[in-house]
Parts: sequence; structure tokens; C-alpha cells
Amino acid sequence: MPKRVIKEVNSWFERERIVNNLERFQDFIIISLCLGLFCVMLIRLGDMFFSFLHPLDLREITSDILFILILVELFRLLIDYLQNQQISVGAAVEITIVSALREVILRGVLEIPQNQLFGISTFLLVLAVIFITIPLISRIFGHVNSHNHETLSDTEIVANRTVAADEI
Repeated sequence: MPKRVIKEVNSWFERERIVNNLERFQDFIIISLCLGLFCVMLIRLGDMFFSFLHPLDLREITSDILFILILVELFRLLIDYLQNQQISVGAAVEITIVSALREVILRGVLEIPQNQLFGISTFLLVLAVIFITIPLISRIFGHVNSHNHETLSDTEIVANRTVAADEI
């Protein structure tokens, strides 16, 4: 009986089991975030439609629309993460660019102090460089990966031919 208990306790600390449990817990957190974002989107959408009943405030409506679009993109990012178990850096950069531009649009370029405007411009420039270089980097690393796979398959072909030649 004690050996069985010790085996059971040891099985709790197996690396694969721990990793699987942590991944399930992480998926639960992501699903919770998705549900929360979906509820927030519905609430903001309802608020936006109720604001149409009052005199139109273009800045508020623009703010709501851009905020809902940002939430939709975040929701998309989380769904992609659940499917692929990877964060799309390109999508994250897009969301960040839209968020920064939302603040500029809402406050107005003329109302933002020059130092902040310079900082936002630099930030957007860095994000644009990241957004442009992501496909280039993925092509370079993708080419390396596909080259390695071709090399492996060529090696397997040569090995299979050698085995076939030995059998004759």
C-alpha cells in the first residue's frame, strides 16, 4: 500500500503531467479573458447605440468605435493563441498602433504637447519598423527551417537507397 501511495505522489510530479496541467490552466485563463472581452464589447456596443439617442458627440462615438475595434483585435489575438499556442507579433503590433492612433485622434494633434507628439511619433515609427521587418525575419528563418527539412528528407532518401542497395 505505501508503495502505491508513493507511486501516485511521484506521478503528480512528472514533468509531462505538470506541463499538461499548466497548459490547461493557461487555456482556462485565456478562455476567461475571451469571455470577459466579449462581454465588454457587448456592453460598449450597447452604450454606443444608446448614445445615438442623445445629441451626437462625434468624439465619443469615434472613441467607442475605435475601442470596440481594439477589443475585437485583442479577442482575435487570444483566439489565435488558443488555436496555435503562439502569439502573433504582427497582430499585437497592429493593436498597439491602433491604440496609439486612437489616443491621438481623440485628443487631437493640436492639443497634444510637442514632447508627447514627438514621443508618440517615435513610438509609431518603431512599431512600423517592427511591423515591416516581421515578414522579412520570418522569411529568413522560414527559409532556414525549410532548408533543414529538405536536408533531412534528402538524408532519409539516401539512407533508404543505401538500405535498398544492401538488400539487393
